[in-house]
Amino acid sequence: MTERTGSSTRMRRSPGRMAAATYTTLEVSVRDGVANVLLNRPEVHNAFSATSIAELTALLRRLDKDPQVRALVLAGAGVSFCAGADLNWMQQMATFGAKQNRADAGALAAMLFTLDTLSKPTIARVHGAAFGGGAGLVACCDVAIGTAEATFAFSEARLGLIPATIGPYVVAAIGARAARRYFLTAERFSAAEAYRLGLLHELVPAPELDTKVGVLLDALLRAGPRAQAECKLLLRAIGNRPLDARLVADTARRIARVRASPEGREGVAAFLAKRKPAWLPRGD
Repeated sequence: MTERTGSSTRMRRSPGRMAAATYTTLEVSVRDGVANVLLNRPEVHNAFSATSIAELTALLRRLDKDPQVRALVLAGAGVSFCAGADLNWMQQMATFGAKQNRADAGALAAMLFTLDTLSKPTIARVHGAAFGGGAGLVACCDVAIGTAEATFAFSEARLGLIPATIGPYVVAAIGARAARRYFLTAERFSAAEAYRLGLLHELVPAPELDTKVGVLLDALLRAGPRAQAECKLLLRAIGNRPLDARLVADTARRIARVRASPEGREGVAAFLAKRKPAWLPRGD
């Protein structure tokens, strides 16, 4: 888990304020407005299983409804962020019929969609391996910070599979041209290449990873929570749409609505009065 200390964070296992449910594949704490979610199957490099997918989906939905949660940090226990699908789970899926396979794939797709469309800002804290679905998690987060030693792969084709459920999010992150190469070759690539492609927003030395996450959290927590949710809706609304009269009118309607909202009025009033807006905790 990450704990904020001023403008920095440090990893810790203390549970803090726990979500109401108990999870077998995750650790979660909520402290100072930040939900720290730890993928906690280090013995299998935090690989996905049916249980971990179901638990992460349920947790994300719970946190999205929690008014105390302002941002979410997703991290991995042990030496890897997430190595994709668990081999035992994949062997089991190979024995499923078509109906069971569709249901199982649908659960993974739903989890990725839930993370991608979360109304709260999300940060992927990436170290070690981020393969297959693990790289998909990175693509689904709003901000991705990684160590220089992290490695990535869309490794499905090596197993005779395809990166279907993660595909839309990865293409949105790195573009179709880069996806052509890495989907087809299934080769591993470096953190530097992930940064060049846009899968990572920033590279940092491993000892500085938590400090950088903390700096980002400080910035996120100073912005209006409703405005951030509206920003995420705006990004989905304008992505890949032609710049025409309907899009121009849509953007005008959005800013007019937000400008007249309680948070919008408070933010402008606070700026003009040279005071802190009401959404900032006292003492910040």
